[in-house]
Amino acid sequence: MVRVMSGIRSLMLAIGCVAALAGCAGSVAPEVRQLPERVELNGTFYRGQANQSGPQVLASMLSQQGIVITPGLLEKPLKLPGAEAQLQQNMQNLAREYGMVVYPLDGNLSALLTQVAAGYPVMVRFTEGSAFWAEPRYAILAGYNRQKQTVLLRAGMNRRLLMDFNSFESAFKDAGGWAVLIQKPNQLPAKVDGPRWLKAANDLGQAGQEQAAARASKALQAQ
Repeated sequence: MVRVMSGIRSLMLAIGCVAALAGCAGSVAPEVRQLPERVELNGTFYRGQANQSGPQVLASMLSQQGIVITPGLLEKPLKLPGAEAQLQQNMQNLAREYGMVVYPLDGNLSALLTQVAAGYPVMVRFTEGSAFWAEPRYAILAGYNRQKQTVLLRAGMNRRLLMDFNSFESAFKDAGGWAVLIQKPNQLPAKVDGPRWLKAANDLGQAGQEQAAARASKALQAQ
């Protein structure tokens, strides 16, 4: 009888473990489960906490596209200090002045990780802090581990900030769910949305980069 009860307990424990694992896997979107298990992108990263890390992250993203730049060179064109409230828009405008396409992403984890899996770092904004203190922070989403359900951010002074999927999604949505790619005109995103790319190309042309905008439109037509 003791052996029977012990066997039943072992069976129930095994069933519980399988159910827990299934529940854990089920909490991840199907699109994420189809991605490679683990990705970590390399690239320049400038550390810094000032100005919500905006100049540091933008300089890092531009550097990864081959542009020779430092955060200090971006502060004046970003009108910092003083224009912190317009930082998000000013960074997009400035990226276009460097001939880059600013491509907005949907505000969900699968959309972001799809680009990372394709080799493209994502510029994001998330809320950093606690219930007692919090502020927006710009960062680079540079990797993830699907099995551990963690994302890898380059943010502030931290080159390898790990956050679990749920914590990141909460902090990301709390800051407005804003995420963009900063791409060369011939560098189409993964699963590109045609009208969205053309809108981004048009915005590039409106910034005075007509030739770059034309290359972006041509890249979409050639795919």
